[in-house]
This record gives sequence, structure tokens and C-alpha cells, in this order.
Amino acid sequence: MNLSAAIPILRIFSIDKAREFYLDYLGFSLEWEHRFGDDFPLYMQVRRSGLTLHLSEHHGDATPGSTVFVPVHDIDALHRELESKPYRYAKPAIEALGWGRQLQVADPFGNRLRFCELSED
Repeated sequence: MNLSAAIPILRIFSIDKAREFYLDYLGFSLEWEHRFGDDFPLYMQVRRSGLTLHLSEHHGDATPGSTVFVPVHDIDALHRELESKPYRYAKPAIEALGWGRQLQVADPFGNRLRFCELSED
């Protein structure tokens, strides 16, 4: 048996704000979008490097306020990239913790992405 990487589903409430945050600010690429028909909720997949996320307007898909833990190499490069972008709703800092260095950002819907460069210990 082989388990594949999980794909977190995050609840969104505004397509425009989701695109601004995930595509423009965090640098994800849109892979696909799906609707069951006209005037139905959107379900989309975004990807950056090895991280895939599903973003959903569907009521029962996910709980707003979820957290996704994302191991990352070179957290300083990610921090510099995010600092260089003109996004007024987030100015994350790197925090040193017992298990590594962490940079946390919250999306416009209360979900948190916790990027962490784990300690070598």
C-alpha cells in the first residue's frame, strides 16, 4: 500500500479574494475550476511547487478557520517574496519555535497556512 500526499480543502466565500490571495499574493497557479452548472459554487485546484490545495465555495466541504501545516525549505526566500508583494492584508513575520522557524498567513476566510522550516536537530 502507498499513501499519496493529502490535498487540503479550504472553504472560500469570494472568488475574487481567493484569487487575489492564493494566485497573486502566494504565487499559486490555477490548475482547474469546476461548477456543476451555472450559478453553482466554485471548486478549484491550485498548486505551488509540491503543494496542492482545493478551494471550495461548497457549504459542506470544509470548515472556515482551518490550518494547513506546510513544511518548506528556505523560509527566508518565501518571506522576502511575500514582503515584496503589494498585499495590504498580510505582513507575516518569521517566528522561531522549538521545532523550527514558522511563517503563518491567514487567508481572507480565516484559514491559516503555517509554513515551517523544520529544525535540523
